[in-house]
Amino acid sequence: MRTGLAAVASLALVGCISVGVGGDVPRHVQYRLHDDGVAMARRAEPLVPALLIQPLPADALADTLSIAYSPRANEFALYQLASWTERPVRQLPRLLQQRLQARGVAAAVGVLGDPLRADWLLTIGVDTLHHDIGAAPGQARVALSAELFDRRDRRRVARRNFEAAVPTLSADSSAAAAAMSLAVTQTFDALVPWLESELTAAVTKTP
Repeated sequence: MRTGLAAVASLALVGCISVGVGGDVPRHVQYRLHDDGVAMARRAEPLVPALLIQPLPADALADTLSIAYSPRANEFALYQLASWTERPVRQLPRLLQQRLQARGVAAAVGVLGDPLRADWLLTIGVDTLHHDIGAAPGQARVALSAELFDRRDRRRVARRNFEAAVPTLSADSSAAAAAMSLAVTQTFDALVPWLESELTAAVTKTP
């Protein structure tokens, strides 16, 4: 990957980096990555007593407060007047925790480091999170990798990758942030049923 993020960022399109209004001095804006799918039907009964989520080392673009865009394949730059309120590598696991709690997948759901003991562990890696503007106004791209483990025998139960690409309404940071949140929602929409299916199968096999 031809990174050189700082150098490439200085070449960003004016329309992509400006979030100013009218003739005002451009201001720096922070966006909160969020999940719109938390308000969902709750299971009648949890599948397991407790589940822990472990964030994995992420793509460098997901381990920063900066919001990245890509003008062409394997080339990235950073919006200069916009950033995340929290690094996605930290925010996404907490968003997933909230989604799983709302769904009632487990009686208790925590992120590794929380004071919670659990036999089941779900690891989450953020493989891609950026605004692809190769063809304006572009697409928000999100890719996650998930692995489910039974901690009692340190056995990996299942693994799967989840991807989403959501068209942006315009080639700017505001539209990119909104579309990336929607892409996160779509990956969770696919991940949660997969997790429920794998947990159901694994619990059924447990003696």
